[in-house]
Amino acid sequence: MITKRIIPCLDIRDGRVVKGKNFKGIKDIDDPVKLAEFYNDSGADELVFYDITASFEGRQLFTDILEKVAAKIFIPLTVGGSINTIDDFDRVLKAGADKVSVNTGAIKNPALISEAAKKYGNQCVVLSMDVARVDGAFRVFAKGGRENTGIDALEWAQRGDASGAGELVVNSIDTDGVREGFDLELLEAIGKRVTIPIIASGGAGCKEHFKDLFALDCIDAGLAAGIFHSKELLIGDLKRYLKENNIPVRI
Repeated sequence: MITKRIIPCLDIRDGRVVKGKNFKGIKDIDDPVKLAEFYNDSGADELVFYDITASFEGRQLFTDILEKVAAKIFIPLTVGGSINTIDDFDRVLKAGADKVSVNTGAIKNPALISEAAKKYGNQCVVLSMDVARVDGAFRVFAKGGRENTGIDALEWAQRGDASGAGELVVNSIDTDGVREGFDLELLEAIGKRVTIPIIASGGAGCKEHFKDLFALDCIDAGLAAGIFHSKELLIGDLKRYLKENNIPVRI
């Protein structure tokens, strides 16, 4: 049985880890290198690094911070933020990323997914989707959740799968930072459309929420930020709880 992954997320702005609610009200949290090292030593299966304002500000991702983070950890590192070209893939991979997350760049140029998969392999390409309900439909948002693209999220997930993405990160804007549970309705709907692994993001508030999440067969990993950053829930404690509830995890 494939083990379920627990993945902390570092949202980076101005060189610091930050966290908000529904993609708004951003607050300073900690130093990214210090926090990355903590998660590496705490049993995280992977780490995600997002430069959350790079696309909106129209600049390249901060590779200097990325290099410092990559040097301190020994778990897989997924990196995203203003990934618009194959050259951007190359730059962050050389800075220490194991996988590259594309979001706004893929919306602007869907061919980027297949081009990157062909050059670096499917396992290297992660399609990240920021999704919110608009008039009862799931829509994809760009530029850090600021811009409604009007794209149907279920169709976009399916297209990403068909184009060669190796994984899908589903970020629910509606549940982000709310801590009342993952967006199970959204995740289940996407799970019916794709065959690639799904990483769920947005809404974790307690260990029970991860249990509820992994009750969905389509989910391979749970990603969270605030509840881990605050140390209200330690990854080791979470994994022991999941194992006690017959959910396969790596301890």
